[in-house]
Amino acid sequence: MKKILIIQTAFIGDVVLATSLIEKWHQFYPESAIDFLVRKGNETILDAHPYLNSVLIWDKKNSKLKGLFELKKQIKSNKYDVVVSAHRFASSGFLVAFSGAKYKIGFKSNPFSFKFTHKPKHEIGNGTHEIERNQLLIEDLTDKKAAKPKLHLNNSHFQAIESYTNKKYVCMSPASVWFTKQLPKQKWLELIKKYKKPDIHIYILGGPNDKLYNDFIMESAFQDNITNLSGELSILESTALMKGAEMNYVNDSGPLHFASSVNAPVTAFFCSTVPNYGFGPLSDQSILIEPSTKLSCHSCGLHGFKTCPKKHFKCGHDIEIGDIIL
Repeated sequence: MKKILIIQTAFIGDVVLATSLIEKWHQFYPESAIDFLVRKGNETILDAHPYLNSVLIWDKKNSKLKGLFELKKQIKSNKYDVVVSAHRFASSGFLVAFSGAKYKIGFKSNPFSFKFTHKPKHEIGNGTHEIERNQLLIEDLTDKKAAKPKLHLNNSHFQAIESYTNKKYVCMSPASVWFTKQLPKQKWLELIKKYKKPDIHIYILGGPNDKLYNDFIMESAFQDNITNLSGELSILESTALMKGAEMNYVNDSGPLHFASSVNAPVTAFFCSTVPNYGFGPLSDQSILIEPSTKLSCHSCGLHGFKTCPKKHFKCGHDIEIGDIIL
């Protein structure tokens, strides 16, 4: 197998989990040229990846359809032996179907699966982890055991955070794209109060868009041992910081998978979603925190919502911070 293209154009957490395919493929075909296709904005997490030949980028926000057809042409001209999509939707299926590859692989639920040579089922809700579902795509060409996802860090990432690591610290990532995946602000403040002692520092992590939200949490805590690093670090630099933390506190969101990718200790809060969907932590030291009461509306969806459909968001407010063991 000389050339393979892996496609995952969904959210950044999905890309992190799909890196398990890179690890597995390199294990079996170390001389193979591996390319990876992501949506624009997610390419930075694959910077300097030692196993990747190149990263293809699809700009979904500007000239989306034109870009898709340009990618189709590029993929076909690259003459891949294998094109595999971990993304289940039509756009990626289109690229697989008309890739010209010998092995055209994607999930059976994809609208273009009738053109695939391999098409396993993607089943959510049976406790199977997403990396295990993705492994089904290439198990006939490798084996049945999923590799762990991995973000590769280099010296520059650790040098960028050196000034923050001269003390014991924990990391907290309060923000999420989806409101119902986001632990309520008051719960984060309860958690922060557990770390009042000055011998441990709290770093709040997030992107530039999370800065105002995370500033509010930091300022409402009235503690001196907090620094908001939202927008100050790249994702790989944030991941390097998470790797050295005493604990990382995250929602069911991208930072959860960043922690898994470097085997960092993690406590994950699941509000509207459940680990049974298959997106739970993979670190050796992992703690899952779910609502303390059973709710008839729980869980309400795979991806979360911008607002609680029932208007009460009890699945978030019923998370018990008091149960967390430090």
